[in-house]
Amino acid sequence: MKDQFLAYIKTLQNTITSTLEEIDGKANFKEDLWERPEGGGGRTRVIENGNVFEKGGVNISSVHGKLPESMQKYFKVNDCDFFACGLSLVLHPKNPFVPTVHANWRYFEMYDADGKIISSWFGGGQDLTPYYLFEEDAIHFHQTCKDACDKHHPEFYPQYKKRCDEYFWNTHREEARGIGGLFFDYLKETDSLSMQDRYDFVTEIGNSFLKGYLPIVEKRKETSFTQEQKDWQEIRRGRYVEFNLIHDKGTLFGLKTNGRIESILMSLPPKVQWHYNHLPKEGSQEGKLVSILKNPKDWV
Repeated sequence: MKDQFLAYIKTLQNTITSTLEEIDGKANFKEDLWERPEGGGGRTRVIENGNVFEKGGVNISSVHGKLPESMQKYFKVNDCDFFACGLSLVLHPKNPFVPTVHANWRYFEMYDADGKIISSWFGGGQDLTPYYLFEEDAIHFHQTCKDACDKHHPEFYPQYKKRCDEYFWNTHREEARGIGGLFFDYLKETDSLSMQDRYDFVTEIGNSFLKGYLPIVEKRKETSFTQEQKDWQEIRRGRYVEFNLIHDKGTLFGLKTNGRIESILMSLPPKVQWHYNHLPKEGSQEGKLVSILKNPKDWV
């Protein structure tokens, strides 16, 4: 399974980066190959200062070795080896009317002292973080997620949409990071679902990503904006940074397993503002967004 999924994410990375370069029309992804001393490595691709994308990354990694002690305590296991591979992407557009997007699809295995797999699972999802809310964009993104889920089980979308709303929640702010999407983790083999079934589902979601995001980019990328609107985008980016550094499991896992710092922190936007006690004007478009973030809604 691990070879099958690793081959998939390598191909998906190529598809996504080449498509994004075409849309941007100016910037190209710079590739950085890296190795992890304890085992494995990755292929980081970063785009910066483009016509459309101010900063973004589409990274794949495949790492293995002894599971760190801190993670053994987390998983309640002893003396285990592990393998993990995945694709993670974050795109921070220049235009404040184009939302930031994040996606991740991953596979994990743990082994006993004899090298036997004792546990394996898939995880991942995709979510949207707008700075100005267009309901038709939110509906399109969620409908794409739902369509992909419905091909596999009618309960997947409502279940994983709810988990996404719960996971990407800035508890210290009492608001969501964005308008959600899908989040799933620890998708293991069950009596009714094989690991191949799980693979088919996760790759279905991965294959739906461009369909969910690109129409929004094309619709909004040429919209004119003011400096005030750009400032609002950078203020909201600060909330994005807060979530990633305080709450995000992927960031914390990478840091605890001696992951590559540059690739882990690739998700952070290039320009951010923090204003003391900043509140949007009541009745404004900015205020409308914050109201939705404090009370996540069903879009489809």
